[in-house]
Amino acid sequence: MRFKLFVVCVLACGFMAYVLANENISTEVEDQIVNKPAPAAPAAPAAAPIKSTNKLAKEAEFVEIPVVVPKKTAESVVKIVEKVAAISPKPTVGAAVAAAASPAKLVPLVHVAPLAAASSRGTDDILTVAGLKPQQKSGALVMPNDYLGELYDLDSTGYNWDPNNNVAPPDTPSTAAGGYTISSARLAELRSTFMYWYFDRDSYGGRGDYQFDIHASMTQLHKNLNFQMPFYGFRFNYTRLSLNGYLEFSDPPEYLTYPLVFPIKDWPRKRDPSFMGIFFSKCRVGRIYPSDVDQRTPGVYFRVVRDLMGRTDRFGVEVRERTMWDIRTGVVGADTFVPKHVVIATWKNVSFAGGIDNSLFTTNTFQMVLATDEVYTYLMFNYDVLNWLSHTEAGGDTTKGEGGVPAYVGFNAGNGTQAYEYKPYSQNMVIRDLVNRGWANGFPGRHIFRIDEQILIGSCNKDIDAALLPLTFAPESGNMLGGQVVNITGPCFDPNIRVTCHFDTESVLGTYVDRNRVICVQPFLKAEGYIRFQISVGTQRFKWRGKYFVETPAAATEKIFFATEDVHKRNPNEIRITWNAFNLTSNLNANVMISLWGYRETKIEPQLEYIDIIEASLTNTGSYVITPSNYLNRHNINNDMQFGFLQINLTQPAQYSNLALSPTLWSRPIPLAWYMAPQWEQKHGKRWPRALCDNWIRADRFLRNFAADLPLCPCTLEQAVLDLGRFRPDRECDKDSNPSCLRQRGAIHCVVSGTPVAQGAEQQCCYDRYGFLMLTYDQMWGSRPRRIHNLGKMPWNEASKVPSLSMWFHDMRPFYSCCFWQEEQAVGCETYRFERRPSQDCVAYQAPGIAGVFGDPHLITFDGSAYTFNGLGEFVLARSTDQSERFEVQGRFQQLPPNYYGEVMATQLTAIAMRGNTTTTIEVRLRPLHARWRYRLDVLADGRKVYFDRESLKFQHFDGVTVYTPTYLLNQSQVVVQFDAGVGVEVVENEGFMTGRVFLPWKFINKTAGLFGNWSFNPMDDFTLPNGQVASINLNDQRSIYNNFGLKWMLTDRDVPNVGAALFTREFGRMASYYSNATFLPNFVMDPADFLPSNRSFVLERAEELCGECLQCQYDYAMTLNRDLAHFTKNYYDSLVNMQAENAQRVVSCGVLQTPRFGRKLSFDFMPGAKVSFECNEGFILIGDQRRECLANGLWNVPEYGYTECLREVYYTRRVAFIAIGIIILVICPLMLCIVCGVYRYRQKQLKEDPHWQMTLPRSRAGSARNLRVLNYDPEEDSDTDASTLKKSRSYDKVYRTNEPLPGKPQIDFPAKKWDLDMNDEDVTSSEGEKPKQSGRRSLRSASGTELNEHGQPIAEDDDDFDEGDVHTGVMHPAGYHQPMSPEEADHLHQQQYSPTFSGVDSRTSAASSINYTPQAAQQNRFGGVPVLPNNSQYYSRPPSGVPQTAPNTTTTATPLRIAPTLPAGTQLTQDSGLPSPPPPLATSPTPSVQKSTEV
Repeated sequence: MRFKLFVVCVLACGFMAYVLANENISTEVEDQIVNKPAPAAPAAPAAAPIKSTNKLAKEAEFVEIPVVVPKKTAESVVKIVEKVAAISPKPTVGAAVAAAASPAKLVPLVHVAPLAAASSRGTDDILTVAGLKPQQKSGALVMPNDYLGELYDLDSTGYNWDPNNNVAPPDTPSTAAGGYTISSARLAELRSTFMYWYFDRDSYGGRGDYQFDIHASMTQLHKNLNFQMPFYGFRFNYTRLSLNGYLEFSDPPEYLTYPLVFPIKDWPRKRDPSFMGIFFSKCRVGRIYPSDVDQRTPGVYFRVVRDLMGRTDRFGVEVRERTMWDIRTGVVGADTFVPKHVVIATWKNVSFAGGIDNSLFTTNTFQMVLATDEVYTYLMFNYDVLNWLSHTEAGGDTTKGEGGVPAYVGFNAGNGTQAYEYKPYSQNMVIRDLVNRGWANGFPGRHIFRIDEQILIGSCNKDIDAALLPLTFAPESGNMLGGQVVNITGPCFDPNIRVTCHFDTESVLGTYVDRNRVICVQPFLKAEGYIRFQISVGTQRFKWRGKYFVETPAAATEKIFFATEDVHKRNPNEIRITWNAFNLTSNLNANVMISLWGYRETKIEPQLEYIDIIEASLTNTGSYVITPSNYLNRHNINNDMQFGFLQINLTQPAQYSNLALSPTLWSRPIPLAWYMAPQWEQKHGKRWPRALCDNWIRADRFLRNFAADLPLCPCTLEQAVLDLGRFRPDRECDKDSNPSCLRQRGAIHCVVSGTPVAQGAEQQCCYDRYGFLMLTYDQMWGSRPRRIHNLGKMPWNEASKVPSLSMWFHDMRPFYSCCFWQEEQAVGCETYRFERRPSQDCVAYQAPGIAGVFGDPHLITFDGSAYTFNGLGEFVLARSTDQSERFEVQGRFQQLPPNYYGEVMATQLTAIAMRGNTTTTIEVRLRPLHARWRYRLDVLADGRKVYFDRESLKFQHFDGVTVYTPTYLLNQSQVVVQFDAGVGVEVVENEGFMTGRVFLPWKFINKTAGLFGNWSFNPMDDFTLPNGQVASINLNDQRSIYNNFGLKWMLTDRDVPNVGAALFTREFGRMASYYSNATFLPNFVMDPADFLPSNRSFVLERAEELCGECLQCQYDYAMTLNRDLAHFTKNYYDSLVNMQAENAQRVVSCGVLQTPRFGRKLSFDFMPGAKVSFECNEGFILIGDQRRECLANGLWNVPEYGYTECLREVYYTRRVAFIAIGIIILVICPLMLCIVCGVYRYRQKQLKEDPHWQMTLPRSRAGSARNLRVLNYDPEEDSDTDASTLKKSRSYDKVYRTNEPLPGKPQIDFPAKKWDLDMNDEDVTSSEGEKPKQSGRRSLRSASGTELNEHGQPIAEDDDDFDEGDVHTGVMHPAGYHQPMSPEEADHLHQQQYSPTFSGVDSRTSAASSINYTPQAAQQNRFGGVPVLPNNSQYYSRPPSGVPQTAPNTTTTATPLRIAPTLPAGTQLTQDSGLPSPPPPLATSPTPSVQKSTEV
């Protein structure tokens, strides 16, 4: 037994010695070659080197580059040549001197064919695999004497800077100013070599880049990078260099099965490595022949060159410039890339593992070049020689490495996430074609990739064919107006074969650049969002496809910048613009043209038309000043265009890659008053803004009313921010990214509806610094609804549906002409604000319902029920039960990682998927732990990843859904999804822990189901099962919730009735069963004190310290011992509870309070308790209430003094006058009408009692005079009366009512005086002007106060006593009334003088008066007036009214007071027979029926 063991040990030692000898033979051969003295050069004709040189020159491609060489430089070159003359052939010296002295230098660009090897052995014996002979590449190392200029580039230290030198340069990085500057010729020489630098020696006697520690017994070596290198979503600061043809970042599995499949499906049970595989196969260090061209040591080389951006030393500058230009020209989209760090890994002459005999001489040589700026990472594969394909474990043979499964070429992100296999070469027999494919930078065998976030190939692929092939292009988005240059890589191109690019519905021809790239210029597209982008090569179908994002003009990446806001003004002096000159071309001497374009909609098709050239030719300096006065005399046909764009393009497109079309830069939409104003003034006059506004108003009134379709604005900013289902931030006024708010001055934030409504309209809600809604009723800067959404509406190729352009035409354009270019109180502006685009108040606003999930996980339903459900798998969070308005929100719960004490029996939310009726499916995933350095969440739209890291991509619209991230975030840690039904989903990530919140409008009340329950404002039905029944569950019984409710909503890949099918994207064959486990039993005990062991009481104390009274937070910390999870659980819980409390509050608003015209409100608040004061402009007067108050019931207080108005002073005066007249009309007229009616009723009553009753009306003095003239006596009877004057004392039957005599005053009788009633005489009773004042009897007093008579004599005292008999002169009629005096007595009294102020008192106290005045006498006339005698004899025979008449046959004995005149029989009393004659115009005196009494 011992002998057997001894034999085995001996055999093992012998085998190990044999292996070590084979491994070290290459080193021995190398040492022999290095230490061997150089053999003497054989004698050769002098012309031989020249012949070789001529042959090289004949086979090379030269470019003439003028070089001005100073004299000193030429001399230094001669000295260098003399220094190496002993070892350099003479013709080479001559050539070097000639080159130094020549004014022009011929520099080989790319193709430099090496000369024949010195060895007589053919290269086919070594470089041929199965008869394949790879093409020769420039840069392959040859023997020292076989290439031109081996030692021509020496520095002061004697180091040879030839690219093929195998000795490393001095390692002295420098950042000092004034360092090395590389020339274009030197750069061209470096880039003409295929392989990058790798050195097996250095200047200090070391091994250079050679990794001698890597060999068969130790296949990998750890390397610290000392910088962050992004790779496939992760970021690493280290790597592991492996002999097996890859760089890895995590441990591979213990054993591999072939063919290799990544990612490993059994992860995390089985390790899933992260690696970059250039030739992933088991290798070992090979050998070389002494006669091989490149005698560098076989093995693995590795070099890191750091901090290249600031390096000024020669090697650092050359590495940076060479790598930068190779990547910029080799990969589309890398035009601005500058490498910061470069890693070069080379596998030289490596053979396959398991080979025997001479298999070590069957070797491959390949190189990997990594370049990164710590944000973007590019990788270059250089395949120099591939002689074997697979190793023996993969099925390859032991001598040639043929057969079996070839090597794996590709990338794996690790941790079970994602992988990329380079098809069709990886693990396929065509892998040998890698040497002859790629064509990056024109080299066969070079392949370039971008690998930081996703793997994007940068080289062509000739050998792949399928129905759908991935297309690589950059940039991936462009302005809808067109002009974006798109670089395309995919198939290998031929200059003689046509390439067609198809953008959605538009096709353009591509321009050939090289075999690896074609350029297409994007045309004008009437679309937005992601569209189909595909190319066709020759007659092939469109099989190379991708997705191109179209930016709306109003939201596109800004390419032309305006220094000020002058472009929006009515008449600016100048407009300054700038642009990035490199966006057009790298040639800054190129000429550009600036032109003006406009847009209008006068037909069905949109009209984007050219207007004028602003500058025909301008050097591409990146700035220009537009002077509007230069365009005063323009007369454009299309001068009705009111807005448009500035365009900048190259005047000679051939300066940019020989393009037939020029790349184009567009500005944002701008108004055109600065250009069109003079033409509008000629057309419409000085008030052209009003004319433009009136034209728009007339046209807009013919269009439908769209305001009813819009969602109502929230009342406050807090409510608007929380309504994530219907509103998103407005790009034009965003508190986080654009606070300028040009067209909403005074606002700090605006929101707009996330998706267009059914008719394509858009709501806008703006809020002031106090957080209150701004209304157009208050100011012109208020919230303005829009007829057309910025996203437009399908189909986009019709008028009024074009994204951005239609919105500007219908909504932005009139704002400028009606308000911005006019006064706020202009008629057009007020029509625009109050009628055509009025703000909608928030009186009927309804806050959305909110439900959420967070932690491990905890859920709060729409009705506020809180519970914990630790299910493992995919579940329905919320779904609609209404078939007309459908939506689904699903969540994926995965088990939490183990803690210090072991496995954690709880889960967490890791992904959410959602979909509407027919919308795009959106999925939001939590990225792996080490992949969150740049993006925290992955967003997939229909299974395709989308990113939001650029401004123009912050808001992305898909079919029926809008997805956006806050403008202030770049890491995608918060994603908001809005569906056209008003449903919103918000996903937030912090430190690897997600929360999901769902926002629903009120139309989904009683129409929801799932883990978030039925939203009915009744928590009792929250646990509704898929069959519609309500489970009877106790919220404190977590086991019952888990088994009887939560698991009922688990999803599968098939459609389950009332549950649905899973919406998640399936990758790498992972179906729903991969994530789901119905047998998983979590911890059902919620109180940490009940499930923590007694020896972990400190955990409970720590949980209470971190969480306070939040039970969810305490539970999460006790389960996981993760402080971050506990902290964000508490944060998410508090946020969700506060949101629900905020939205549950009843929204009370008083609505719109009209601002008076020509006035303003001092506050725009309309919430309960708000007090709003008013002011008027100068020259106006405020009437009505100066302040109004919003009451708690949501109504404005009733105005006390009327509604507030502002009136001009003249209008105010008119109004006061009209009000006064109105009061008179409304008060006095009804009063007069009442008086007239009263008098009329009284008269009717009296006439009913006495048909002969007459009402005496007061007459004027002039009327009395006319009546007295009518009663004038005959001139024959009165000598004092002539035809023109009436001076007659007349006795009246009644008296004046003067309320006399006064108490305690004597009663005086005055003699009658004549009345001077001539019209020509002045009125002696008037007190106006210089007329004499009236003087009556009362003025007849002595100086002592004694009453005097008419003769000036004192009146006796006894005359003051009232004597009835003195007053009654004449005879009492038996009927009880006075008998009038006889004519003789009247004539006697006429001769007496009467006082003009004759009164009843005078008649009572005068014995000569003919009127018997007794205040108490019943016989007095009831009207107290003076009766006028009738003109017939009935007066004398009829008793006064009120006195009963005597029967006709009754004889009275009483004598009448006045005897009637005696007339002949049959003759009546007339003017000729006893009555005074009237003046000549009156033929007869009035009859009794029309006779009016006169009362003076």
